[in-house]
Amino acid sequence: MSAYSLRGARLSLALVLCAGAVACGALDSAGSRFATAVTPYRIEVVQGNFVSKEQVNALQPGMSRQQVKELLGSPLVVSVFHSDRWDYVFTLRRQGVEPQSRRLSVYFSGDTLERFEGDEMPSEAEFVSQLDARTKSKKVPVLEASEEELKKFPLPKRPAAVSGQADAAEVPAVSYPPLEGPKR
Repeated sequence: MSAYSLRGARLSLALVLCAGAVACGALDSAGSRFATAVTPYRIEVVQGNFVSKEQVNALQPGMSRQQVKELLGSPLVVSVFHSDRWDYVFTLRRQGVEPQSRRLSVYFSGDTLERFEGDEMPSEAEFVSQLDARTKSKKVPVLEASEEELKKFPLPKRPAAVSGQADAAEVPAVSYPPLEGPKR
């Protein structure tokens, strides 16, 4: 082999390798665009103890541990090293929405509540509206009708009178089979 043909083969090999690298990069970006366009459904994940604004407002220094547990539920985190502190952590992860995380720490002195601190908690109504955000956009129909609106609709036809019945407006009695089979 001549030096010229060896140099040409090396140049051809380098061009093929460069073209392959560019093609892989193009496939990689096309694959990532496809993957972002076709994303699987992700379930909404609610983790921890939801503590509402109403529950935090009901906390009073001097309450016993049992009273706090009845009001807020069992704490998510109880540290062996910090037995005087309970942590209530709440996380909500939903598709298309930034994850929300809230924290409340409750401090005890012996068996009585000394103080508490943490994030601003939503009210129960605010929390439910956050969970039900998809149906918010739909308009709720009015469920009331006036007498004039009801007159627009025809009355349903009643079944024909059974012979021997005095009033044609009465609906004949229907007999259904028993739900249980015969007893043995």
